[in-house]
Amino acid sequence: MHSPGRQRWIAHLDMDAFYASVELLRYPELRGLPVVIGGRRAHQPEESSDGSRRYARLRDYAGRGVITTATYPARAYGVHSGMGLMKAAQLAPDAVLLPADFDAYRAMSRRFKAAVAEIAPVIEDRGIDEIYIDLSDLPAVHEVLGHDPLAGVRAVAQEIRNNVRAATGLTCSIGVTPNKLLSKIASELDKPDGLTVLTLQDLPTRIWPLPVRRINGIGPKAGAKLEALGIRSIGELAQREPAWLIERFGRSYGQWLYEASHGLDERPVVTHSEPVSISRETTFERDLHAVRDRAQLSAIFTRLAQQVAEDLQRKGYRGRTIGIKLRFEDFRTVTRDQTLPAPTADAVAIRRAAGLCLKRVDFSKRLRLLGIRVGSLSRADAPAPAPRAARKTAAGAAPATTQAQLPTQPELPLFDAPA
Repeated sequence: MHSPGRQRWIAHLDMDAFYASVELLRYPELRGLPVVIGGRRAHQPEESSDGSRRYARLRDYAGRGVITTATYPARAYGVHSGMGLMKAAQLAPDAVLLPADFDAYRAMSRRFKAAVAEIAPVIEDRGIDEIYIDLSDLPAVHEVLGHDPLAGVRAVAQEIRNNVRAATGLTCSIGVTPNKLLSKIASELDKPDGLTVLTLQDLPTRIWPLPVRRINGIGPKAGAKLEALGIRSIGELAQREPAWLIERFGRSYGQWLYEASHGLDERPVVTHSEPVSISRETTFERDLHAVRDRAQLSAIFTRLAQQVAEDLQRKGYRGRTIGIKLRFEDFRTVTRDQTLPAPTADAVAIRRAAGLCLKRVDFSKRLRLLGIRVGSLSRADAPAPAPRAARKTAAGAAPATTQAQLPTQPELPLFDAPA
């Protein structure tokens, strides 16, 4: 929390095309070319005897994978994260296709955040490639150079950018404003490799002309409703009275829309928050059958359990609720979970509990997605709670989620681990 009476300065730092930029460090010859990240391991570049590399191209892709990210030259063709690779191939057939390497991205994420912390330690982690930083209590931020009251802010933000580049070789974009809401918008205004400092006086020229969807918190439904009401820009939203917005969007959201359009946001930079759950999931290249593809599904299921366990151990957590997520060929999504007597971060225990959840699912249709989730987290260094006695239901019976009473479908061959 910043000191009372001092000008509040919050930065939002966003790494530029992060995954793609990490790959360009590894393959510098691809700089300036359209590159898409999202392929399978089979799309790893092939090295020739002379040291040159042969890259997969989007035009040769077949499957239903999606883009994880793309370089800015690729985005110029209209491709973007979340787009299907087959659709992207129609827009940019000659784009280079690379597989995602999340271990490398996580390592680089830790490196850039450590570089920021050397200068400004009050950081809110917002994911692998973005953070908020509270600069308010850094003395250098409040220094005035000549007649420029923002000189100190720019200098500190530039120092952060320089430190990130020195530590990683990558560029980032930073927006610095009095609050998180505006800084999130500002970091996008001059991408890539941008530095944007705004005050509330800049609202009419830099913020109000933007589409309402640029405000983080206005989603597709609210955006469509605003457009139907003739409101497309943030400035048009700011012209509406609070009562008018509350009448159409409810008291809480209507009031928030009014405040957001006027650049008002008092949320603090939260330096630590506990995760609710940790999960891993994968979408298959083709729909898999629970019987005919049992071996493949079993291997995938085991790998997901191992990955979740590694994530838990790396982050210092364990969990009591083990769950599965399944999406079938008709896009129906099913989840099942059960609570263990004691928390765990063990891959075998997670695999076993997730396998029991599988027994409560009808596998008459083929699968397109499979995931494992661990919730009810606690710190691994916390004392283990005593196993809880089974709670009684209103009728006095034990709940149906204990292992002994899990409903099963023994007639269906399952791909859970053998007993």
